[in-house]
Order: sequence, then C-alpha cells, then structure tokens
Amino acid sequence: MVDSSDSAPRLTTPSYLVLGFIDQLGEASPYDVKVEAARTVAPFWSMPHAQVYAQCDRLVEAGLLSECRQSGGRNRRLLRLTSAGKAALEEWLSDSTFAPVEARDRGILKLWFGGRPEVHSPAQLAEHRRTLAEYEELAETLGDLLTRGQREALEFGIRYERMTIDFWQWVEQRGE
Repeated sequence: MVDSSDSAPRLTTPSYLVLGFIDQLGEASPYDVKVEAARTVAPFWSMPHAQVYAQCDRLVEAGLLSECRQSGGRNRRLLRLTSAGKAALEEWLSDSTFAPVEARDRGILKLWFGGRPEVHSPAQLAEHRRTLAEYEELAETLGDLLTRGQREALEFGIRYERMTIDFWQWVEQRGE
C-alpha cells in the first residue's frame, strides 16, 4: 500500500490493476484500461467499467497517475504512471503476502441452498468447457507473446477450469 500516512490513498487490487495496465501500455485512457482488462484478465479478475474510471480519477488525485488531454479528435484523457505510481506498483508486485482466494461461484452457492444438481450441472459443465476452450485458444494464439507471468496466470485459468469441470462431472455422476 503506498505509505501509512493519513493523506496516502488506500490502494486496492483494482487500483493496482489500473496501475499495472497503464504501466504495460505506457500511456492509456481509462477506456484503454477497460478494453485491455476485458481482453486479458477479466476471466479471473473482472472490473466494472465505472470502477475503472473511478480508480483512474482516484489515482490521478493521489498523484500516482499524471493526466493530459490528447490534442484533436476526441480530446481523450491519457494517463501515465508518475514515479510515485511506479513505486507503488513495484512495492505491490514485490509483496508476497498471502491473500486467500474467494471462490464466488453462484452454482456452488445454489447447491448449498438446495439447488438441484441435475439442473445446474449441465449448464455449469457447458460454460466451464467453453471457458476452458477460450483459455486454451488464447494460450495457443498468444503463445510466445505472453510474458512468463502472463503465461502462468493463463495456466492457472486453464487448470482452474479443468478442476471445475472435474468437480461438476463428479456432481453429475453422484446423481446417477
């Protein structure tokens, strides 16, 4: 988190998502950040459109991003990391503190409260198989263009989908 003084903003994972994408892109509008997030990390970290814009505003106000207007055309806001923003991102990237994963899965929640497995299993299996195919295609298509960390994050998604498919197959087979 940047520093512990009262004037320092509390940075959240969405804050770092914005900082990370702007760092990768070099310069970006809030719209560019939203598009890049949807194209890449959305399957394992979704962020609503409005939240991207709110985070950009907060980070500019906090001095972690600088802002200028693109001349001509749509007069878009272009954002860059400041040295303080770069330092905050680097500090976060080097922090190895464990944060437990919260699996927010509606299908599992429905099972808990009495949802019928024979109703939910087919839909869950179809969607997780579709997502797995997308991840595998992304891995095949981007291959060498991915950084090591990006490839590992994508591998997590592939393994997670395989595990989830295995789980829903198990649920489905228990009902037979």
